Amino acid sequence: MDIVAHTLWAAVGATAVHRRRPLSRLTVIATLILAALPDVLHLLPIAGWWLIGDGSFAALRGYAVAVPGQEPGLPPQVQFWSHTLHCVMHSAPIAALVTAAVWATRRAFWIPLLGWWSHIVIDVFTHSADYYAVPVLYPFTERGFDGVAWNTPWMLALNYAAIAATTWWIWRSGRALRDR
Repeated sequence: MDIVAHTLWAAVGATAVHRRRPLSRLTVIATLILAALPDVLHLLPIAGWWLIGDGSFAALRGYAVAVPGQEPGLPPQVQFWSHTLHCVMHSAPIAALVTAAVWATRRAFWIPLLGWWSHIVIDVFTHSADYYAVPVLYPFTERGFDGVAWNTPWMLALNYAAIAATTWWIWRSGRALRDR
């Protein structure tokens, strides 16, 4: 799924949670950041190569919007770190370890982690074997589930329609509660 949709779904989720349990502005912002982070973090090695190496913004942009097999050529180290960060940030076992560590430290579940978890869960089903299958069980395997590619036109339309419908439903149900 695209970064904007991940962030919008996290905002919808935060709004729904906020109806039941007030969330601070900082919690909501952290949730939105963690929802987008997996798709942003793996671009950092490429951005670094552009800023301090001999890379280019065109390569960074090309990589960000590339379809499989059409990614721009990257130096081996840049490719390695970008791929590794992508795998780490889309890994349920790694997210589970981080969640457990945060839980052990805070003695409670930290709500913003739901942004990261939502990103992983949504991506498992919205990436196909032909379009960057998500390595959800990394580091045990880099294989991913063969879902429906998020950039398929009907899937893209369905996703944004679902975001709009869910947002409308939450707004409408909140309005009904206020009108009582």
